[in-house]
Amino acid sequence: MSNSPVRAQAKGAERVSAEGNSAVGEHGVSKRAKAAKRKPVGPVDPAAPSTPAAPAKPSRAAAAAKPAASGKAAATKPSKSAKPSKPAAAAKPAKPESRLAMVRRARRINRELAEVYPYAHPELDFRNSFELLVATVLSAQTTDLRVNQTTPALFAKYPTPEDLAAAVPEEVEELIRPTGFFRAKTKSIMGLAAALRDDFGGEVPGRLEDLVKLPGVGRKTAFVVLGNAFGVPGITVDTHFMRLARRWRWTESDDPVKIEAEVAEIFPKSEWTMLSHRVIFHGRRICHARKPACGACPITHLCPSYGEGETDPEKARKLLKYEKGGLPGQRLNPPPDYPGRPALPLGGAAAPDDDA
Repeated sequence: MSNSPVRAQAKGAERVSAEGNSAVGEHGVSKRAKAAKRKPVGPVDPAAPSTPAAPAKPSRAAAAAKPAASGKAAATKPSKSAKPSKPAAAAKPAKPESRLAMVRRARRINRELAEVYPYAHPELDFRNSFELLVATVLSAQTTDLRVNQTTPALFAKYPTPEDLAAAVPEEVEELIRPTGFFRAKTKSIMGLAAALRDDFGGEVPGRLEDLVKLPGVGRKTAFVVLGNAFGVPGITVDTHFMRLARRWRWTESDDPVKIEAEVAEIFPKSEWTMLSHRVIFHGRRICHARKPACGACPITHLCPSYGEGETDPEKARKLLKYEKGGLPGQRLNPPPDYPGRPALPLGGAAAPDDDA
């Protein structure tokens, strides 16, 4: 009996301890006291939208525990309303084509052009090296068709260098007038005829260094003669070849001599003459200067300039010239394997624009 007050006191302490664990808050305030201060909650209206409960405020200890982290989060993770929109990703610049890739593409273009134009040939009518030399000089600033319509009368009257060298200039001018620049051209062809007579025994030389010494003969003319009369490989850089070599990124130069040298490094020497014919054929028939027929081009998959011209197939087909457009070719006497129609003599039809 004497221990009963002590036991009662111990039980009271245990009760207080239990209440402290269950009914006393973090700072020693009774949860019941806090509950008494809360506003009474009325009945919930099921039709009213639910309001999310406000987030509990962090304690001072918790707020003080991570001040740096809170500041970092605020700096790196702004609120959704303040979050800036992501800038559009910048397009990656196209990787430049390597030298090896360009050479492979260029050689593939040549192979595919060989399939498109298996009949490619020089488009000047000639029967010997002298006629080819004179016709090539006359073709400057005009079409091969116009030259082909003009030279039959010229060669009928002056069939040899000796005959042309002894001609009356005014008579020659009248014969070649349709080719344009007839006075300058008369001087050139009569001068080269005299040089052939006096320096080469009336024969056309078969060396580049000799040909370029003749009046009116440059590298382009010389390579036409060497490649087609003597079988000596050469690259003919005329206006069509220059244009396509640049469009196909074979060169960036506009100097014919530099273009010739750069293209010669891409292709084997055995291909030079036929490459010239194929490129010139393509430039005259499809890849024109002003209106390329891109939509009708068979090598668009290899062309980095696709889209410079008409891409609609129907419209592009209307731009095709010569045999590709169902029209007569440039030669009055084309090779037997030419798939188009021969051209008509002078006065028989208007010469189509060569788009030089």
